[in-house]
Amino acid sequence: MGRGTLRIYLGAAPGVGKTYAMLSEAHRRVERGTDCVVAFVEHHGRPRTEALLHGLEQVPHQEVADGAGAGTASEMDVDAVLARCPAVALVDELAHTNVPGSRNAKRWQDVEELLAAGIDVISTVNIQHLESLGDLVASITGVRPQETVPDELVRRADQIELVDMSPQALRRRMAHGNIYRPEKIDAALSNYFRPGNLTALRELALLWVADRVDAYLQQYRKDHQVSKIWGSRERIVVGLTGGPEGRTLIRRAARLAEKGAGGEVLAVYVARSDGLCSASPKELAVQRTLVEDLGGTFHHVIGDDVPSSLLEFARGVNATQIVLGASRRKPWQYVFGPGVSATVTRNSDTDLDVHIVTHDAVGKGRGLPAARGARLTRHRVVAGWLVAGIGPFLLTWLLTLAGDGPGIANEMLLFLGLTVAAALIGGLWPALVSATAGSLLLHWFFTPPFHTWAIAHPENIVTIVVFFAVAVSVASVVGLAARRTQQAARLRAESQTLSLLAGSVLRGETTLDALLERVRETFQMDSVALLERAGDGGPWTCAGRVGSDSAHPQRPEDADVDMPVGDHLALALTGRVLPAEDRRVLGAFAAQAAVVLDRQRLVGEAEVARKLAEGNKIRTALLAAVSHDLRTPLAAIKAAVTSLRSDDVEWSQEDKAELLAAIEEGADRLDHLVGNLLDMSRLQTGTVTPLLRETDLDEVVPMALGGVPEGSVELDIPESLPMIEVDRGLLERAVANIVENAVKYSPPGIPVIVAASTLGDRVELRVVDRGRGIPDEAKEHVFAPFQRYGDAPRGAGVGLGLAVARGFAEAMGGTLTAEDTPGGGLTMVLALPKAPGHPPTPPQLPAAATT
Repeated sequence: MGRGTLRIYLGAAPGVGKTYAMLSEAHRRVERGTDCVVAFVEHHGRPRTEALLHGLEQVPHQEVADGAGAGTASEMDVDAVLARCPAVALVDELAHTNVPGSRNAKRWQDVEELLAAGIDVISTVNIQHLESLGDLVASITGVRPQETVPDELVRRADQIELVDMSPQALRRRMAHGNIYRPEKIDAALSNYFRPGNLTALRELALLWVADRVDAYLQQYRKDHQVSKIWGSRERIVVGLTGGPEGRTLIRRAARLAEKGAGGEVLAVYVARSDGLCSASPKELAVQRTLVEDLGGTFHHVIGDDVPSSLLEFARGVNATQIVLGASRRKPWQYVFGPGVSATVTRNSDTDLDVHIVTHDAVGKGRGLPAARGARLTRHRVVAGWLVAGIGPFLLTWLLTLAGDGPGIANEMLLFLGLTVAAALIGGLWPALVSATAGSLLLHWFFTPPFHTWAIAHPENIVTIVVFFAVAVSVASVVGLAARRTQQAARLRAESQTLSLLAGSVLRGETTLDALLERVRETFQMDSVALLERAGDGGPWTCAGRVGSDSAHPQRPEDADVDMPVGDHLALALTGRVLPAEDRRVLGAFAAQAAVVLDRQRLVGEAEVARKLAEGNKIRTALLAAVSHDLRTPLAAIKAAVTSLRSDDVEWSQEDKAELLAAIEEGADRLDHLVGNLLDMSRLQTGTVTPLLRETDLDEVVPMALGGVPEGSVELDIPESLPMIEVDRGLLERAVANIVENAVKYSPPGIPVIVAASTLGDRVELRVVDRGRGIPDEAKEHVFAPFQRYGDAPRGAGVGLGLAVARGFAEAMGGTLTAEDTPGGGLTMVLALPKAPGHPPTPPQLPAAATT
């Protein structure tokens, strides 16, 4: 009996309909006469899923003691399924962990047994349970999956079907009660089932399935030896030469990819295996950045035959189009061959389109860069000349002492080895001198007749000439290789330095002092200073410096090395004189130093301008508030006091009590408004210094509800919440402002819900109202000072409550954000940090959310 087949329904999250789709498939197979049974399916109280179980044969479950003494748990009875031996078995929740004492630790191991017995299995799993994605899912949702399944098991499945649903539709399904019980809905929607979490999980599922489909297609093409390109998706290969036309080609390819759904751009540069090429590394780096910015990928391929390598790469990635630039060759250069573009066009198949794109450099020549030699150190040059000048004579003396010697052939090899040594140590010219001296000494001392320039045998002439030619050739190759090696090592060091500089700049990590310190360490200088002046004739001032204080130059002329940056900036270094080749890298550092200096100043100016603008805005809003909102309670107080002091009216005790109550209410409102104004002033001036200490949330929240009517708030603060590290006074003011705002906008008779839960290393306090809510674009505006949304009546406050609450939350290291309440309304989420020593805990979710 052969192995059974495995079909998996993959979903992005619980509730998308995996089990429903599996049961629907089972009904279709039963109608076709297939022997299909339900080995294990849990409907979790979902009526529609439970209804689909009717009409299907179900294998009885096995009751296993849960090991904690609390009773038994139902698990799949593997032995019963094997004894029943159906054609198809339905097994839900592939990643499920069995109760200790079961036949296997994991349900996927149970499935492996069924497959080995020749039973076809249909199962379900969520993307979050794939073992390789555990860390990624935890970073997205804050919840690490406790139950996982090996990726390889899922990849080996004979069929994988994605059950997809948009986050909005899934949240609606949740809000309608189709997934969890009503008391669990708010917690699920507020934590795991947030729109951002669902969107990220959905993208993971789609990408995982797409990669699996692509891998299956590649394997099918390989198994069936399909060399013809299948244009299942547009893959556009851009051939780059490192020339100036590369950017044009990349942009053209990106436009072509945008015309088709799912188009990819793959830029490829073919380098010769000997490492010798005319490409500009700087231009290639720019083109690589450009193609990655446009969503493509960059590939470096080694190959001596550029057209063949390019076509082989295109066929290997199943490309449908190749974009090449028109040749930069001049007309007379075509005598050496048709060129890459023409060769690729001629050798490409009918299923691979080739686009030849014109550009500004057409026909202007390739413009090979000038070669740069590598400078040897002075000690090596001297040593090379000593070997070339003394070595041949010393070797001749040693050979003459040996009498007859080893023979002319061995003597030539010894002199050739000496020439190679001179080339390795001192370069080409010492090697040429060594070769010349060696050939003359061989002729005089070791070629008969000895000690004369005459040659007795003609074959000796050929021997001497061949020796000299070989010595010169070997010396040239060895010298060139030595220079190339040194040049490559230097260029590698330069590229690593520049790459480190570019990376730190892109990440925004480099300050001026850090950059100058890196210059000092890179070039081993005593001090580095960035000097600037206001005008052409103005004095130089120091914008930044590092190193020895006594070595700082006052002018660029006083430094050992100066690198001008424009007309009014210069980088001055003291310690030693740099060689000319080091100035190229120094120029990059100098240019970046100028950029960092400008950026620091712009950031400072922007911060000053921002503070001035905020101050002006607050002053304007404060005047508006004082003109109306603060005068309203003052007017009420003034009217009540005037009435009480009036002698014209005889006030009863009830009237006096009512007027005094009005005075007290107006004074309380005035105190609240002035308090918020003072708090906002402290936040704007940065004088809020929170006193952080461990606090229980359930001790602070009730104290913050004194300003709202009794019965207008429902509290749900679990006693099991971990301690938080906050300032109790600031937290109480923040919660009071949030709750008062929610009560103000909540419909009459519907209480505001204040609930708390844990999420990762935070404790979240959620204030939920059932008002009319606000649109997404206005959610951030409500936190701006002096903002009242919609039709809030005048006199309802100056619009500082939420601004003060967010300011206090951020001062304590927390956040305050606004979300939609499922079913209508607004939810304020106050996230506060846990106290040190309390490990992150997952949110309290239904068990089905993690299965």
